Amino acid sequence: MHRQLDQRELEAIRGLSTCAISNAIELFNILPRNEGFMLPGIECRFPELGTMIGYAVTAVISTDQPGNKGVEIIDFWNEILKIPEPRVVAIHDSDIQVVGSFWGDVRSNIHRRLGCVGAVTDGAVRDLDEVRRIGFHFFSRYVAVSHAYNHLVDIGIPIEVGGLTVKPGDLIVGDKHGVISVPLDLARDLPKAARLIEERERTIIDYCRSPDFTLEGLIERYRAPRPRWPASR
Repeated sequence: MHRQLDQRELEAIRGLSTCAISNAIELFNILPRNEGFMLPGIECRFPELGTMIGYAVTAVISTDQPGNKGVEIIDFWNEILKIPEPRVVAIHDSDIQVVGSFWGDVRSNIHRRLGCVGAVTDGAVRDLDEVRRIGFHFFSRYVAVSHAYNHLVDIGIPIEVGGLTVKPGDLIVGDKHGVISVPLDLARDLPKAARLIEERERTIIDYCRSPDFTLEGLIERYRAPRPRWPASR
């Protein structure tokens, strides 16, 4: 069990874009480069809110037909409190065709009060203006007009959203680019790794903007050794 990150450590990661986080994770060489993040299609509904970061609470829902033996919402609220704050609710919509939304104004206010900062779903969200006003993040595949027959099917289990497997307690970061999972065993080193990559990229960018630019100079800088981890400094 990894020690929970403190507020300073969480803020250091939240200060990075998901693109910078993705680059930094590559430096550790622990995942294939086509894994660890949600695919295009899970869209940030409120990019003006900046970066969302939190530990995942998971559930499976359905909205297409009435549920006969669904999970009680109160049981889900108790499940939420088992995960440390800040929390992100990750929900998989099990319907073949997404019909309605689990998320709206009321549920967003409830979950915000329960220490959740946002929601990620391959289903739908609604009440966008109201939810934006309270600063609750929405990442979703769809926007819908109705809650239809929304009900919980399962809670507290690994789920798949946007091609990413999300387990309870996973550290999730989302911004205008998308959503990524941060491996907890490297989370504290992530800001330093991101700086190493940024320094190399800045060298190339600054040279491209220089009046002394030549193709030969670009090739030299581009072929310079890439950062390695553990960091040399």
